[in-house]
Amino acid sequence: MNTGITIVVALALGCAASRAHSQDLGIKAPPQRRAVLIRGAELHVGDGRVLRDTSLWFDAGRIAGLGADERGAAADAEAIDGRGLQLWPGLIDAASLLGLNEIGSIGATADFDEIGDLTPEAIAATAVNPDATTLPVARSNGVLVVGVFPQGGGIAGHASVIQLDGWTSEDLAVKRVAGLVVEWPELPRREARAARPAQDGLRARALAARAAIDRAFREARAWLDARAADPRVAHDLRSAALEPALARQVPVFLRARGGEAIRSGLAWANGLGLRCVLVGGEGAQECLELIAQRAEGVIVGGTHRLPAHPDEPYDAPFTLPTRLAAAGIAFCIAGDGSHSNARNLPYHAATAIAFGLARDAAERAITSSAATLLGVGDELGTLAVGRRATLILVDGDPLELTSRVVAAWIDGRRIDLANKQTQLAEKYREKYRQLGIWPEPVVPADTPTRR
Repeated sequence: MNTGITIVVALALGCAASRAHSQDLGIKAPPQRRAVLIRGAELHVGDGRVLRDTSLWFDAGRIAGLGADERGAAADAEAIDGRGLQLWPGLIDAASLLGLNEIGSIGATADFDEIGDLTPEAIAATAVNPDATTLPVARSNGVLVVGVFPQGGGIAGHASVIQLDGWTSEDLAVKRVAGLVVEWPELPRREARAARPAQDGLRARALAARAAIDRAFREARAWLDARAADPRVAHDLRSAALEPALARQVPVFLRARGGEAIRSGLAWANGLGLRCVLVGGEGAQECLELIAQRAEGVIVGGTHRLPAHPDEPYDAPFTLPTRLAAAGIAFCIAGDGSHSNARNLPYHAATAIAFGLARDAAERAITSSAATLLGVGDELGTLAVGRRATLILVDGDPLELTSRVVAAWIDGRRIDLANKQTQLAEKYREKYRQLGIWPEPVVPADTPTRR
């Protein structure tokens, strides 16, 4: 027994140590105390427009003005020379596990899959770790806002919209309840005759899972009707959590993989009168007309992936955004959905451009269109007066690998762009400085040297 206790304690300490090791130790940015004026930058508004040699200023966390006439800017504003730079809204990864998962091999650091298959009461924002080391990495490449999506089961819980700097999960939350994530089970594709008995079992389980999702919604609607008629009806946590979706206050984010799953999932959602946004988009090219009629839009689950099925064209993931745009379907482009690669979001949009998507549509896909599908379009995604001052200043095109984000603000707060990767790079440069084969960093005369 003593040996068993020792092993349990050692494992617990090991998990705690691993989690502590993965903590970001950076200091969070303080509230904005002084107005900021950025002069002469090329403004990418987020709605497709590009304004050149334009100034933008913000104060108290909100954009206060933009244009050639700076008379509305505060006289004591901090002036930044933006000539030769591009100013963009903070990029938005619409569907990610960022902050919900840290070390794949340690279950204690994975907090995106609630126990059980029907957990609408789960809210992703409550589980986000504000000190995850992956957050600074993402924002150093311009990704400042993320839709965090729970996974697992039929009704996985509610997705949330977060910003990537804050002391607590409450500080990060922009919209705690952005929509309900429903994982619509996919029926197995027909294979060779020898495999049919196993496939029949998979098909039966998928149909049973679909029936359980439908039953949960119908029971919730019945409970809500009963509760409206008699407030003394006992509270039901699961049914109450489904009310925002049933009342059409938020959409259902429907993860459906393949044409059959998309068609049946949309038929189910529309039959219940639910708002619906497709997530992933695999197989969407098979039923574009139906999606245009029955869905509010599509969150494309990245372009850097393989085709969903062997009979799809090799370029199906690359051309999907172009096909959606041609069909008049609202869409945005997310990253690959993982917790560690949100920083690559702009390159997913760049790939879509290479395969036919118009440049302005690609810009909207990672800014204003993403904000709209997540329900925060009146706050984020565009550079406009009154919007949150969440923006990035880049020394080139952020869709190019060679460009670098030189400054970023979240709600007007200047964000430290250092992260674990930049710190490691500096650490190993120091080795070669000590050997005399790497130049010393250039430090302004009025800056104290730090060794």
